[in-house]
Amino acid sequence: MAKRCEFWLPSKRRHCANAPLPNSSYCGNHDPSFIDLRVPCPIDPSHSVTKESLKSHLKRCPFAKQARDLESQPYFSEDINTSSADSEDEIVSSDAKRKAIHELTPLDFHHLITKIKSLHSTICSEMQVSLLIPERCSKWMNGMQERQVPFQEKHAVQQASIIGNMEEFGMISKPLGDCSGLHGEKGEGAAIVEFGAGRGYLAHMLADCYGFNKVFLIERRSYKLKADRSLRQKESLVFERLRIDIKDLNLRAIDSLKELPYLAIGKHLCGPATDLTIRCCLPDQSIPNKGLTFTGSYIQGLALATCCHHLCQWKHYINKDLFSKLGITKAVFHAITWFSSWAVDADHSSELTDMNDQGIHLTTRETEETGKEIRGVDEIIRKMPQLERAVLGFMCKEIIDMGRLFWLRERGLLDAQLRKYVPSNISPENHLLVAKQPA
Repeated sequence: MAKRCEFWLPSKRRHCANAPLPNSSYCGNHDPSFIDLRVPCPIDPSHSVTKESLKSHLKRCPFAKQARDLESQPYFSEDINTSSADSEDEIVSSDAKRKAIHELTPLDFHHLITKIKSLHSTICSEMQVSLLIPERCSKWMNGMQERQVPFQEKHAVQQASIIGNMEEFGMISKPLGDCSGLHGEKGEGAAIVEFGAGRGYLAHMLADCYGFNKVFLIERRSYKLKADRSLRQKESLVFERLRIDIKDLNLRAIDSLKELPYLAIGKHLCGPATDLTIRCCLPDQSIPNKGLTFTGSYIQGLALATCCHHLCQWKHYINKDLFSKLGITKAVFHAITWFSSWAVDADHSSELTDMNDQGIHLTTRETEETGKEIRGVDEIIRKMPQLERAVLGFMCKEIIDMGRLFWLRERGLLDAQLRKYVPSNISPENHLLVAKQPA
């Protein structure tokens, strides 16, 4: 067997497949002696080139052609779904968020936690777990286990429960005969647009079980083992996959979607992708005076499962106005996003999201066991019980999503709810935003 580069690729869980350089254990891309001579490609930083060849590389980089092809599409409009008022805000890294919190004094840290708890009690209401598996979806799930597609039961349960909550909420009607769709209408008139689609199996399940025959998948990355082949095999199905960042997508410029009602769906839309999706579907200019008037395609409802709240950014957040009115600054918002990761880090063998903070008290000055003074936020966090951290994390996730819910209600989608579509022991990322046009 030919010798290979010994550089380990964590994302692929294998060594690099390239041949090593003479007298080296590594290829030219990974040889430590060449690292300082290479620079990230400005078109796509996922790969690098030597400094000397950068100019010529930019002319032949395959990602450059992809970028040019995308920019030529009528639905590409750079940063259309980011607010112009946010252009001066910078992306704040997780390390920067953590550093800002750890630099607080113990007293300021205590005041921050108190403010978060007060905000949660002001804007958040109790949510019950709404695990709903429609009969049609259970049959599809059982059949999927026999097909040659990636099948993981926990993901299929989440997909089915998202659809079950859409049905229970009145966004889609129960299947009658071969085809059904929105509010009792036949599915041929409506489309499914899945944002952050990944492999596309949420839209696949919905189209299979409810007879929709127009499916659009929005995803910026490339995936293997996608649902695309199965979807394309359906002769009556109009199917498109658009490889584009949601922030640059002008949904109303997609020719095959024009003049159509559609449902916007998404499973685990990471961080700001949820905010970008909401703004993509409900841009300010299409909703004057908080009424629903549309040109081109128009939304009938949305069901977005939020995810990765720790990646949320003030720059993109949809409801900064609400938080500003409540005295929540950009710094406090980023602290809330950082604390939200504690919900995911917890032990989810039981349903933690049903718990509240009764009987849980932060100790910022002294420990109950010794009475000794605690010095620094690092030590405070280290001594916090896991349950206390988890409860605070879930509070922060709810605060972020409640702000999004209020924004939807203010924009005319008066019938909007925030639900827990699965218990946290299936997934701690279990919030589902559902909204529809008023009847």
